[in-house]
Amino acid sequence: MPTDVVMPQMGESIFEGTITKWLKKPGEKVQRDEPLFEISTDKVDAEIPAPASGVLQEIKVSEGNTVQVNTVVGVIGDANGASAAASAPSTPNLGTGAPARPAERSSAQSVAPTPAAQKAAPAPPPSAPPAVASKDDDESDVRSSPLVRKLAREHNIDLAQVSGTGTGGRVTKQDVVDFVEHRSAAPTPAPAPAAPAQRPAAPTPAAIPGDLVPMSNMRKIIAQRMIESRRTSAHVHCMFEVDLTRIVSLRNKLKSGFEQRNGARLTFMPFFVRAAIIALQQFPIVNASLEGDNIRYHKNVNAGIAVALDWGLIVPVLKGADELNFLGLQRGITGLGERARNKKLMPADVEGATFTITNPGQFGAVFGLPIINQPNVAIMGVGGITKQPMVVSDNDGTDSIAIRSVVHLTLGYDHRIIDGAVADQFMALVKKTLENWSEDVG
Repeated sequence: MPTDVVMPQMGESIFEGTITKWLKKPGEKVQRDEPLFEISTDKVDAEIPAPASGVLQEIKVSEGNTVQVNTVVGVIGDANGASAAASAPSTPNLGTGAPARPAERSSAQSVAPTPAAQKAAPAPPPSAPPAVASKDDDESDVRSSPLVRKLAREHNIDLAQVSGTGTGGRVTKQDVVDFVEHRSAAPTPAPAPAAPAQRPAAPTPAAIPGDLVPMSNMRKIIAQRMIESRRTSAHVHCMFEVDLTRIVSLRNKLKSGFEQRNGARLTFMPFFVRAAIIALQQFPIVNASLEGDNIRYHKNVNAGIAVALDWGLIVPVLKGADELNFLGLQRGITGLGERARNKKLMPADVEGATFTITNPGQFGAVFGLPIINQPNVAIMGVGGITKQPMVVSDNDGTDSIAIRSVVHLTLGYDHRIIDGAVADQFMALVKKTLENWSEDVG
């Protein structure tokens, strides 16, 4: 019996998906875990890997059609039409926690929960002396949780060699995952990418002037949510001009060494996120949400970071951003952006934002007036960083004109629960933090 390819369940709240593109044609060979088709849900767009190796015998659901989860959308067999050996162990259906039924096993196998798991799945890491990482947890001086220490033992990792991005240098699960990925990637060249023709950046070709082209599923969802947000929140915006010269100079000085030490580029975004976190802790109403006639004050800052894609816009969420140090913020922001562009996000990655930051300045905009990402009550827009003549005051009160690096920050806020005075004080603190930056960037 051939192996069924099914529409995966990407999370408990996902009940259907739209096939946007098949990356293989009937009769073509496929390898297990090779991207087979692309889907769009009301949460994310994602590439779905093949559940088995063999030949794609049949496509049962064509591009553009929406079906329920666990619906058979294709069939994989071997070259003779027989079953492509699918002897992988059963795994739970994503997001449900219940054992997978036979028809769901292909679904569960076809969507890896994290990029790290995808890389680790094909083969176990080469054997290494079970030396330091296997010692008793109580003997370790590294701040970490039992789960992190267990993960470190499984991968023969000395936690003392891992840079902790949690509060006070605490080593998090993501730190260990990143360490494993970098260690695995160093000695082994990356596998050759699939042919560009099979993995286009956008799900649909560019339209020709005069064409009438249907909106993509993602575009429909964006349109619906933008209209809903405008109808829901009483949008007001305020804009602040910020002298970013100190941070620009600091980044230019440290970016080379930062990347060598940490394996991550030093960008401007973590500076803005960190400044926003400091202000959100001082003004928690900006990190709140409305529930009927009640205000929910959130315990943590879950920072939504808007990512522009060739085929739309998505806002992955950096959970517990207030518990990360600067390096943790940079790694988290970079990781979310890469996973968004590579269609590796899971529904949980785009849920739970309490405050959102968007960056229209990367495309040259001086500033923007962003629409609030519901159910947030505020969103900060980052304009382009430009050099401008400014009047600066010396310590003795003498004024002079100097060339400074300037950015314009905009706060869009819900005037139902945030007053203008609070919004302005919030942004004034963001401005002060950025202009007088003193935090170690790692």
